[in-house]
Amino acid sequence: MEYKNIVVAVDGSKAAENAFNKSLDIAKRNNSRLILAHVVDSRTFATAEAYDRSLSDRAETYAKELLNSYVETAKGAGITDLARVIEYGSPKVKIAKEISKSFHADLIICGATGMNAVERFLIGSVSESITRYAPCDVLVIRE
Repeated sequence: MEYKNIVVAVDGSKAAENAFNKSLDIAKRNNSRLILAHVVDSRTFATAEAYDRSLSDRAETYAKELLNSYVETAKGAGITDLARVIEYGSPKVKIAKEISKSFHADLIICGATGMNAVERFLIGSVSESITRYAPCDVLVIRE
């Protein structure tokens, strides 16, 4: 099976960087379109923004700079069919249920989380949620 549309979830973490690096190899082997996806988890700053209104602007600036950096790296690696998407909301929902469908993804690549067992029990990991709800194959990259 060849993958034609690969979504890679990036958030600036080491785990996401590992996922991105793996996605380059897979995209080249399959001659795939690589969709770089970043979801600004707006729930994390909704309350704090009452005190600092620039948080959403800074989050968007960070997201654009992050994706631009990944685009340049991907182009340097020979990937020419690229897309980037920035969404707001829950990464668990946006990546698995919305971004993957809107780009007709047949593979989602994400990094494994570094959360401890208590955090996973209470809130669940993004990678676990993507694996559970994605309509396509999911590859979770460990360090």
